Amino acid sequence: MESLKVSNDALFILLGAIMVLAMHAGFAFLELGTVRKKNQVNALVKILVDFSVSTIAYFFIGYSIAYGTNFFTGAEQLAQKSGYELVKFFFLLTFAAAIPAIVSGGIAERAKFNPQLAATFMLVGFVYPLFEGIAWNHHYGVQAWLNDNFGAEFHDFAGSVVVHAVGGWIGLAAVLLLGARTGRYNKEGRISAHPPSSIPFLALGAWILTVGWFGFNVMSAQTIDHISGLVAVNSLMAMVGGTLAALWAGKNDPGFVHNGPLAGLVAVCAGSDLMHPIGALVVGGVAGGMFVLMFTLTQNRWKIDDVLGVWPLHGLCGAWGGIAAGIFGLKALGGVGGVSLMSQLIGTLMGIAIALIGGFIVYGAVKRFVGIRLDAEEEFNGADLTIHKISATAERESGW
Repeated sequence: MESLKVSNDALFILLGAIMVLAMHAGFAFLELGTVRKKNQVNALVKILVDFSVSTIAYFFIGYSIAYGTNFFTGAEQLAQKSGYELVKFFFLLTFAAAIPAIVSGGIAERAKFNPQLAATFMLVGFVYPLFEGIAWNHHYGVQAWLNDNFGAEFHDFAGSVVVHAVGGWIGLAAVLLLGARTGRYNKEGRISAHPPSSIPFLALGAWILTVGWFGFNVMSAQTIDHISGLVAVNSLMAMVGGTLAALWAGKNDPGFVHNGPLAGLVAVCAGSDLMHPIGALVVGGVAGGMFVLMFTLTQNRWKIDDVLGVWPLHGLCGAWGGIAAGIFGLKALGGVGGVSLMSQLIGTLMGIAIALIGGFIVYGAVKRFVGIRLDAEEEFNGADLTIHKISATAERESGW
């Protein structure tokens, strides 16, 4: 029976890893559909290569920092317990690789390629694992201190803060250092519209992410005996709440409608194992409305050219999710309990601080030493031709 359980656990977390790996196709198509046609190839290539660089950084450095585990032993030892530790690494890697995938959407259309890969390596190798180890592996005594002082540890079941808020706030640092796309805002304060190139591809990306998210959340249990249908239904309710709130607040705009479920799912990750489904619906609804409001303010009033709105979607909705777990996880509001609002606030603020500081250090260093932005002519021609020497669609048919 023990052997069967170990094998089932390995299969369970492997299926979760595959579902979250598929989400990276969602990141790619969401960005492809949002950027202009001259940057579509770059969107696809970035996500795939960023994932590959993330794998190297996390395998050799990041996973060891976060969990104190390395794989510098023989394959015979690695295959113990059906290779569970290896597939656990695979699963957690897909979370880590979401950091550069999130950032990619914010800096789209004007970032250099190779410097971004260097930033990816540093973020996944050093910055992300620092907070991951604190939140999920009790590093530096932070969780023990929170438990002693506020009666509960910082709770983030599936990464509202550890993954999404960290990725979103790193993205904000990158966007601020990079600057707006040429022509997006002029000196008179007028805004030049850069509409999505393909609503169908944008919608496809959102759907892939939405479906994969149930692996992201449910499989965060990591062993089959801890699987919870509550997590699945709470994810569903938050997705629905985010969609309907974004539909209403965004006045039927399809870009907002398809980002609405993502906002809800970002927010519910932290407390998906604690909340009542009605609480999850509220959390998702707040996140969907928050995304529409803050995306509009960011782009139009504050003139921060965050192309996919990664700071509002991941940074702010992720922070809301971390805090919301300390509200709707309480027994008084129908939750499971065992959570502290103060611990959630402190843990969330710590994640934001590490992300902002790490983001400014990494992207600031890259900007200073090698540069992070295409020049004006390269940006005008588009990242596809500038970096990859090919466009997404042939401009003309070749023939005799």
